[in-house]
Amino acid sequence: MPIITVGIDLAKAVFAVHGVDETGKAILVKPKVARDQLVPLIAQLPPCLIGMEACSGAHHWARVFAEHGHTVKLMAPKLVAPYRMSGKRGKNDAADAAAICEAVIRPSMRFVPVKDEHQQATLCLHRTRQGFIEERTSTYNRLRGLLSEFGVVLPQSPERLRKEIGPYLDSLPGWARRCMSELLEHSSHIEDRLVELD
Repeated sequence: MPIITVGIDLAKAVFAVHGVDETGKAILVKPKVARDQLVPLIAQLPPCLIGMEACSGAHHWARVFAEHGHTVKLMAPKLVAPYRMSGKRGKNDAADAAAICEAVIRPSMRFVPVKDEHQQATLCLHRTRQGFIEERTSTYNRLRGLLSEFGVVLPQSPERLRKEIGPYLDSLPGWARRCMSELLEHSSHIEDRLVELD
């Protein structure tokens, strides 16, 4: 009987693949598939349902496998976990692939829509921007914390901090003044990046 469902445990370099026929019998069990061998392996299969966890790289692989005529469904890892912990399997990549293969055919399973490249690029923009915002906040908090060690307490607002810090910088010891200046310069670069991303 042909393979109709495949579960793939994704990784960076070595993947695990588990394929079953319509009776649920394991036909394809490959616990170690090198990255450069994954597409040739999946491409030679008849069109089937492929399940994967929605993790790093999953949307890319979903698009690639769909180009070869497969139906790909992504699932949140937390929804696959109960199938992984069913007691009949140990914890390893091959067992994970088998659990994914089992989970993807469950009628109650909820799926994550596959993102196209434009959606991924937009998400990349938002994540990069959010990272810069977090870095900016961290830099200003570090600056305020270091200044407080010299008895200087400035407002939390980045704009007011920048406006009011000038006179205090001149009164700081040499290395402290240099460090504060470096932090201010770094935060300015972050601000510039944020303007570009906005």
